[in-house]
Formats: sequence, structure tokens, C-alpha cells
Amino acid sequence: MTKSNRTVNRIAILILAAMLALPAAGCNPLTRIKGWGARALEKQKSAVLIGLCMDTLQEERWQKDRDMFVARAKELGAQVLVTEAAGDDELQNKQAENLITQGVDVLVVVPHNGVTAASIVEKAHKAGIKVIAYDRLINDSEPDLYISFDGERVGFLQADYLLDRQPTGNFVWLAGAPTDFNAHLFKKGNARALKPFIDRGDVKIVFEDWVEDWKPENARRLTENALTRNRDNVQAVIAPNDGTAGGIIQALKARNLSGKVLVSGQDADLAACQRVVEGTQSMTVYKPIHALSRAAAEITVAVARGEDISARINNAVNNNKIDVPSVLIPPIQVDKDNMMATVIKDGFHSYDEVYRNVPFEKRPPKN
Repeated sequence: MTKSNRTVNRIAILILAAMLALPAAGCNPLTRIKGWGARALEKQKSAVLIGLCMDTLQEERWQKDRDMFVARAKELGAQVLVTEAAGDDELQNKQAENLITQGVDVLVVVPHNGVTAASIVEKAHKAGIKVIAYDRLINDSEPDLYISFDGERVGFLQADYLLDRQPTGNFVWLAGAPTDFNAHLFKKGNARALKPFIDRGDVKIVFEDWVEDWKPENARRLTENALTRNRDNVQAVIAPNDGTAGGIIQALKARNLSGKVLVSGQDADLAACQRVVEGTQSMTVYKPIHALSRAAAEITVAVARGEDISARINNAVNNNKIDVPSVLIPPIQVDKDNMMATVIKDGFHSYDEVYRNVPFEKRPPKN
């Protein structure tokens, strides 16, 4: 008998002896194996490594996403490696490749470009790594999950608010970056609210365009063009988010129209909430990021550990290739009347921050 065969026989004897040593009454070997697996899982918990590949951290909203996601993942025993592409598609792809090389268990991506990010999904899958699209869908690929807010609902709430207060007149309709799948969802929601008013001839879209890269300066320039073409005869501007709303309001202010023309928004950025209570921005759509980031962190860690997350999936969104299993969280329409009951009550922003520029006598009661 060779030395290797003797070694194998010794191991087999040891295993048999261990099995015979198990108590006969009420002891299933599978229970022991399951128990050992649970202990191994406990050990695994501290080893989960997540890659969070972000488009940008220049906006306050995304800083909150990062901080809340990382904090919740840490509570669950996971480590998060964060990258920021600063709106550069090529850089984001390289950063994702680096995270894949570092052996992350799951890759969470906030894509700058939902089309070019498809290559990230392909490369991650080749490495056996699952991909979760966070807040923005990745197109033409097969991401394992999409976690976001109901984007079409966001767009509907924006336009619906303006139409409720201004059911007739000239509207400027700006959409977000055309490379962002979410921008198309928001625009679709806008259109659903606008259509009956346009069909009746009550509302006229006098200017329509996309805001490249979501940049406020691009939104300001487009608004200036719209005002010039229509000799300032504009009653409402559909702003795709709060950052672009800031640029739009700058253009309105230069023509003494700030506070006179309705302006939408979304994200409940602090500057936008301040503008809402001051009266220069009409509304924002509050997307409770704490709920999104917390759910995303919990689901990501669960996916990394091979746990069943099917109970948390509540939708599917088509990305031009597949219906991506999705977790969609409902957004909330916010203006100065319910700012206290939503954004401030949730602790998203503090009372003192939001009302900083409002005279004390004009502020609502703090409690």
C-alpha cells in the first residue's frame, strides 16, 4: 500500500469514528452539518467585501447614499470599497475592473452611462461576481438586481404638482441626461401627467430638451434660450432634478421671474429644500434615501452570502435586454406645506438648515 493510500485510509477511519461517536438518540448528522455551516456562515459575515462603484460624489444626495450604504453594510459585518468616476465613463469602467480584480463578492454600480456600463456587468459575471444596479438601471445587459425608486412615479409627481397649480399656459420641459436610463423614466412619468392637458390645448410645450450630464449650468443655458424665444412668457419649468432646478432658477432670477414661474425638482437636496421654503422652487420629490441605501446594503450583503432575497423583490424593469428583478421604493411629493412632516421629520435635513434663510416670524413652529 502506498503512503498516499495509507493517508486516505487513516482519514476515512477518523471520519467513521467521529460519526460513531455521535449520540444515537435524537441526533441527526445533518443537524450537526447544518450547525457547522451556521458557524462557518458567522465567520463569512466578517469577510463580505462589497464594491460600490459610483458615478459622482459632487452632489450632496450621492454623498448621503454612500455614507448610509457603507454604515449599514458595516453594521452587517461587511466592508465596502468605494470608487467615484466623476462623470467619466471610461474611468468608471476601469474602477469597476479594479474592484473585480480585488475580488469583491458583489459589485454595486451607480452608472454614469447606463449603456456603456453594460461592459461592467459582463466582466463581473465572467469573474463570478453579481452586479446590482443602484438607483440607475444598466441597459442592454443582465444585472442581477435593480434597486431604486419608482422613476416613472417620480416624473409623474413632478409634472402633476405643477399642473395642479398651473393647469394652463406655456411650459418648458427639460429632461435629465439622455445617457441615464432614469432620465427616460422621469420623462415618461412627466408625459403621462402632461398628455391630457396638452391634448386639450390647455398646456403648450414651448421648449423641450435634455440636460447633458445633469449639469446645472446646462439647465441654466437651456432656460435662458427658452425664455428668450418666448419673450419670458413661461408659466412653469419641469426641472428633472434639484441640481438642474438650481440652474433654472438662476436664469429666472436674472429676468426677475424667480418665484413667479413654477419649477419642479427631485432629490430633496438641502439647497432645494431651502429654495422651496423660500418660495423660489415650487416642489421637490423626496426619495427617502435612508430607506433606499439601507435596503440596498441589506440586500447586497444577503446576495453576497447566498441568501434568498426573492421576498424583497417587488417589480421588474426592462433594460432593453431582460426584465431586471427590481426593488422599487415609492417617492414622496414635497413642498413648503409638508416639508416639516417629511424631510425634517425623517431627519434627512434639520429644521435649522432648511429654514436658515427664512425670517423667524415666518417659520413654522419647530415642534
